Amino acid sequence: MALFPLQRPLMVLGTSSGAGKTLMTAALCRVLKRHGEQPLPFKGQNMSNNAWVDASGGEMAYSQAMQAWAAKLEPCCAMNPVLLKPKGDSTSEVIHSGHSVGTARAEHYYRDWFRPGWSAIRSGLAELQQQWPQGRLVLEGAGSPVEVNLQRRDLTNLRLAQYLRANCLLVADIERGGVFAQIVGTLALLRPVERPLVKGILINRFRGRRELFDEGRTWLEDNTGVPVLGVMPWLNDVFPPEDSLDLLERKPTRGATDLEIAVLKLPSLSNFSDLDPLETEPTVKLRWVAPGEELGKPDAVVIPGSKQTLRDLAAIHNNGLGKALCAYAANGGHIFGICGGMQMLGDELCDPEGLEGGTPAGHSSQEGLGLLPVQTVFSADKALQQRSSVAQWPEGSSTLKLEGFELHHGRTTGPESCQALCLDADLGWVNPIGEQGGLVAGTYLHGVFESGPWRRRWLNQLRGRKGLAPLSEQQPHHSRQRDALLDRLADAFEQHINLKPLLAS
Repeated sequence: MALFPLQRPLMVLGTSSGAGKTLMTAALCRVLKRHGEQPLPFKGQNMSNNAWVDASGGEMAYSQAMQAWAAKLEPCCAMNPVLLKPKGDSTSEVIHSGHSVGTARAEHYYRDWFRPGWSAIRSGLAELQQQWPQGRLVLEGAGSPVEVNLQRRDLTNLRLAQYLRANCLLVADIERGGVFAQIVGTLALLRPVERPLVKGILINRFRGRRELFDEGRTWLEDNTGVPVLGVMPWLNDVFPPEDSLDLLERKPTRGATDLEIAVLKLPSLSNFSDLDPLETEPTVKLRWVAPGEELGKPDAVVIPGSKQTLRDLAAIHNNGLGKALCAYAANGGHIFGICGGMQMLGDELCDPEGLEGGTPAGHSSQEGLGLLPVQTVFSADKALQQRSSVAQWPEGSSTLKLEGFELHHGRTTGPESCQALCLDADLGWVNPIGEQGGLVAGTYLHGVFESGPWRRRWLNQLRGRKGLAPLSEQQPHHSRQRDALLDRLADAFEQHINLKPLLAS
């Protein structure tokens, strides 16, 4: 049986990484859903340490989860059947159909993993077809589709477009400069059999009056023969970054705020979408701090997740940031760790099987920051599951529900005397530090800040220390704010993009 015979698949390609493929795919999903279709987001292969765990315990890229929410679907790992999670040293963990299947070196990846990857991609497509036979695939490409040294073994761009006979939209980011060369160069490097797949061009992140680009639009259409379907304006909303590279380029746009929260920019940062709910708080400024930079005097410090916990912990120790964090807590500071960040806050991290690759030869353990009385032992098993619990901290939170997911190696244990963050004691701990009011807490629950009432309770604890009035805790789950953001994105897409040439059979 042919794949998806009723609706021609659509594909969003980009002239480069960071061109905006992820958000344009999300916008396209929401627009199609508004018009009565069931879009099915799909990215055959993604490379990211920003992950999501679906309801069945499968691991997938967070960007495909976001696109699923745009399509009003529950995310499932069939939407991203191949996920590569960089580990450093030119190696990546390989995730197929939601589960880890090994480690690949960059120079051997296409030799060893091309056939299994293509098989996983076809299985993902078949699963989506079986579950939503009336749906329309909305595919996202990766990087540039014309990397000539990789095209022969490219799993997720034009091979997939040809296989599915998809209509393709080429996105170019004008903010980066050189947009004409981006587009003309990309089209010139397509093979003759591939070029007819590109049905339109989208100019992304345009600042100023769009009519100033009319001449450029005409030139592109005359010289490429491909219609420019629209010009997306620069949007002021803070959208989730696609990867850590976008995170580094994010520029603060808000004015005066009440609270400054320092977030450690770990070398192997993962699951940075955990911070998105804090980004939406108008009274909060997030300041990213890399090892070697000054910690300063923030109102709180958050240590996010890490793909290489022991290596990132060593970087914190070696650059003096570890001592700064301990002094900060002793002087009354508040620190909150998530997943790997929480593990680093403990007394000891044991790696008897050498899985983390961050301990010196002949050693199986590394000292943590000593700010939480817990110990972590790493093992090959990975905790992958959605969890919900009831908060036990901050004070007065016992009616607040917390939801999220676990995604980690290792098991962390603490003494019974250590206060539990929530009713499920294995999910997090709280530890008062010294006589100056310092406090350290951590959790394995990715998405902990998505609970609006709990997030505000945590922020109000910080505000109270500064004598600031409390904020209302009658806040919806962050998923409501995310959905409204996706609606605003789709509104702009519908206003500025003509989809008719892309939707034509």
